[in-house]
Amino acid sequence: MTQSQARELDRAAPTVTVGVLSDTHGHLYPEVRKLLDGVDHIVHAGDVGSARVLAELQTMAPVTAVRGNSDLEAWALTLPARAELDLGGTRILVSHVGSRPLPVAETAEQRSGGHALTVVICGHTHLANIDRAAGVLYLNPGSAGPRRLGRPRTVARLTIAPALPGAPDSGACPRVTAEILAAEAD
Repeated sequence: MTQSQARELDRAAPTVTVGVLSDTHGHLYPEVRKLLDGVDHIVHAGDVGSARVLAELQTMAPVTAVRGNSDLEAWALTLPARAELDLGGTRILVSHVGSRPLPVAETAEQRSGGHALTVVICGHTHLANIDRAAGVLYLNPGSAGPRRLGRPRTVARLTIAPALPGAPDSGACPRVTAEILAAEAD
């Protein structure tokens, strides 16, 4: 790919960076905020713990959040149990408690003109994990809230980049990568 082709690709479909967190349980620690700086969108996979956490996140980027099993107060009843969103040509399913594998209906190639499901995000277990199966990236960002069992706070970062023209098997689908980041105090 020439430099001019790469610049044209960047203009046509920019890379989207998504900060992913879960299980904040009412706390948004400074080291977690720092890891979310500069993201284009934030996904919170439940057990938010307080409306204040969502308000703080919304000052950083647009937020998609779902209700977790401990989000029981009145403010949380407005949060969906499950959300679907499309970012950078990538269809993302978010729920607090995940299940694998997805039912066949969930992995269908198209649904009402949308993109194929590419990423499934869930929280709940407090265990960070990235896995791929049948072309779907499964992501659990771990817990960004109070530490449990000696584990560090963690968040994840999804990077959704345009497909490379001419790449084998790209099918014009975006390239999606994920990484788990430990939120350690400075």
